[in-house]
Amino acid sequence: MISKLQYTAIYLPVFLVLWLGLFLDSADLAAQLQYHSFQYHAFLQYNQWITNGLVFLCFAWVYSRVATKLKKLMLYGVVLALLGEVVFAIWLGMYEYRLENVPLYVPLGHSLVYAAVFYLQKEKIIQRNKTRVVSVLYWAMIVYSSLWLVFDKDVFGFLCMLGVVYFLRKKPSNELFFLIMFFMVVYLELLGTYYQCWVWPETWFNKVPFITSSNPPSGISVFYFAFDIGCLWLYKKFNSQQWRRMKSLRRLSMTKGIEPSA
Repeated sequence: MISKLQYTAIYLPVFLVLWLGLFLDSADLAAQLQYHSFQYHAFLQYNQWITNGLVFLCFAWVYSRVATKLKKLMLYGVVLALLGEVVFAIWLGMYEYRLENVPLYVPLGHSLVYAAVFYLQKEKIIQRNKTRVVSVLYWAMIVYSSLWLVFDKDVFGFLCMLGVVYFLRKKPSNELFFLIMFFMVVYLELLGTYYQCWVWPETWFNKVPFITSSNPPSGISVFYFAFDIGCLWLYKKFNSQQWRRMKSLRRLSMTKGIEPSA
């Protein structure tokens, strides 16, 4: 019998809001509104602010329901994501948003993705089948990225995927979290590029011609991994006592075969 899912109130709204918010910020929707208004540019901005508000409400909903540790990680994540977006999107031009800005919903969305993955991997049915889930997701990741390489010459995405494989071998205890994160990012990136909320250039940074890229790159989640690690680093930096206590409880729980709570 399948166990009752415990955390759907956290991660299901994130899945829904990612889809709805990106649809509302889509280039196609803005183009359709052009036929109903003479203030086309105003509608371009207005659509994005609707998405900003929707994602903010989702952030508040999720934030109110997660554990104290996750609340702090979500806040750290917003700061890190904003800095990362300014560096990679604005300064380096690694990708470009529809209005050539960094939408406010983006840093909030990064933290929502983090929280959704954290609680999705905690579901008992996933934990009980952890080995099988990890194996399926691991090979699905390799196949997914390889298909993009073969059919769309996604060299950049494939190299990123190899970086993910290397990282997982170094951090085998966190495989489940990061593999779920990989496919959560796939979902997010496919939606965002389909709706043309952002676009990836045909080559890496649009400057390295021999490293071709799909839109989106298949293994781009490796950069989200750096975001995740950065959030944990900040948590350890500003909450050293709580971190040591959590590590002690985790070691104790592992010896008793009990999954520690967040």
